[in-house]
Amino acid sequence: MSGGTPGGGGYMRLRHSQGYASGGEDLEDDACSRLQPFSPPSPRARSWTEIIENALWIASALFIIYFGDRHSNLIYLLWHDDRIRRLPLYLGMVGVGLNIVIFIYTSMVAWRVRRFDEKWESLSISALPIVTLLGLLSFCLLCFALWPIWSFLTLPLLFTLFMACMVVFPHIIIGTFRQQNDSFRID
Repeated sequence: MSGGTPGGGGYMRLRHSQGYASGGEDLEDDACSRLQPFSPPSPRARSWTEIIENALWIASALFIIYFGDRHSNLIYLLWHDDRIRRLPLYLGMVGVGLNIVIFIYTSMVAWRVRRFDEKWESLSISALPIVTLLGLLSFCLLCFALWPIWSFLTLPLLFTLFMACMVVFPHIIIGTFRQQNDSFRID
């Protein structure tokens, strides 16, 4: 038995003031004090169906943006068409912008405090209802604003644009993040 001393009728294990640096005889105690080599996460292999689905979402969104209402493209419609209700359009765009800002902020905070899981979990959970309500409100406002142009097709068109954004957003890198050094860990 390693490190045991007699006491109370049997052997009792005592820790001395050496920290976790035992002589290597007890692997359980020594495991925490060793530096763990950094292994970068391996990228997940994507299946062909996932790649085709992503390409279809992006192609559908490009089709919607390019052809608009068959007379002019979506960008021209948003700027110049008088059928659009402007106030709900602007409020919906502000809601989408706020959602993007919240996503960027929470992802930066997640990167900064990735070791402190409690702080990240409480922040992400508290931001989730706000993001959800803001997203639903923005979707409803944009549907109301664009309904005079496409009527019932507004719902699938906006959903297609949303899904294309969800496919593209993970590939946009805001900045190069460097890995934090784990050499000063105290477990």
